[in-house]
Amino acid sequence: MPVLDMPLSELRNYTGSSPCPRDIDVYWDKALSDMKAIDANVIITAADFICDFAACYDLTFTGLGGSRVYAKLLKPLNLTRPAPALLKFHGYSASSGDWSDHLAHVAAGYIVAALDCRGQGGKSQDLGGSSGNTLMGHIVRGLEDGPESLYFRSVFSDTAQLAGIVLAMDDVDAARVMATGGSQGGGLTIACAALEPRVSRALAVYPFLSDYKRVWDMDLDIKAYDGLRQYFRRFDPRHEHEDRFFDVLSYIDIQNLAHRIKADVTIVTGLMDDVCPPSTQFAVYNRIQSVKKIVLYPDFGHEGLPDVNDLLMRQLMELKG
Repeated sequence: MPVLDMPLSELRNYTGSSPCPRDIDVYWDKALSDMKAIDANVIITAADFICDFAACYDLTFTGLGGSRVYAKLLKPLNLTRPAPALLKFHGYSASSGDWSDHLAHVAAGYIVAALDCRGQGGKSQDLGGSSGNTLMGHIVRGLEDGPESLYFRSVFSDTAQLAGIVLAMDDVDAARVMATGGSQGGGLTIACAALEPRVSRALAVYPFLSDYKRVWDMDLDIKAYDGLRQYFRRFDPRHEHEDRFFDVLSYIDIQNLAHRIKADVTIVTGLMDDVCPPSTQFAVYNRIQSVKKIVLYPDFGHEGLPDVNDLLMRQLMELKG
């Protein structure tokens, strides 16, 4: 078997290198409290995309910091009873995609909500407001102002807020809500399931945003994690504040949220992944305490994986019953 990272026997027991704050649950309970205190002002309007078996809507809501957050919302036409729902999260710098990207899941009987992450490739607003570096990577954005100013605190909260909005819809079966995504979307799937315990199932494909110190130790703070390297090169070239750096980032490290998950979780991992190293993904998986499984692709990296879309559809059919 090809090896990029630890041997598989070690991966199965690895639980991370990055620190876990003692107040991690206090931090996220406060974020959720702040989120729920906001007047979300949810607005749903008909979209300009027409399909003969799906109703398509633009959904916006106010998230943390006052930003207006956008999601595509699609519903099967002529529903006669509450339907299961699928929450979809996209990869780093991308968007919720085309309407047609979601139609297969609507045809399968699901209400679909696909989030645009604020300030990335879609329509969501990012009011920002943080000091320090905002150029090289969202991971470190807000770090200079402390944990409560981190960009991904807001984005993680957006996933939970969208989930809550969908769960409250009269035509959604709240007992059958699934979250999914790949890379950043995989990380957000984990965050969503951790912060909204009513999510019943999650499928995360090579999740990003985990075990930052391990990425740095492996010298893989490039590509999606380039913000780590650029921060040190530009703002802390002698690593005099390295401990504080990783301590702050630990609040938005999905491995430190894994214990909160109640959903059944599947993580899909390519053992040759040099973007989101396998050990960082196992660090999440090994901390999940709910029903879980990991699907391995020994010869694949951070790329399209055969049968993954079918794996998702099979799980959707299983959840639908």
